[in-house]
Amino acid sequence: MRCPFCAHDDSQVKDSRPAEDNAAIRRRRQCSSCGARFTTFERVQLREVSVVKSGDKREPFERAKLEQSVSLACRKRGVTQEQIDQLVSGIQRQVETAGESEVASTRIGELVMDGLRQIDSVAYIRFASVYRDFSEARDFEEFASTVQEAATTTSDG
Repeated sequence: MRCPFCAHDDSQVKDSRPAEDNAAIRRRRQCSSCGARFTTFERVQLREVSVVKSGDKREPFERAKLEQSVSLACRKRGVTQEQIDQLVSGIQRQVETAGESEVASTRIGELVMDGLRQIDSVAYIRFASVYRDFSEARDFEEFASTVQEAATTTSDG
């Protein structure tokens, strides 16, 4: 594994342990050249999946990109990194096990929204504001009222 500090090609594994509900292996490594320590994660990749974006543009599915957008929606909320990792791992698993080599970006967006709805309503609204391209304060108000109505009906039942 290449060292992120000095780019030397050799590093030693100092510690390995399961992470993300055994969906990944967390490894602590030490560079044999500069001595720096860093962490890597090893995950199973079931298949290569392309994301079909608007305009039929295709790009490889990137877990890091998905994790970044979910983390941004959850920023300064009471959502733990473990909850984010579980959500992202679940979405990645659904995408890879669907049996398709391509998945629409809209499908990924809906999976994220479903997951965030369960975790944190503010993060859900934040993500929706970007995903659904809110352009006015009224868009937020309308969407937030539907979230509030859904929360009220689920708590009453």
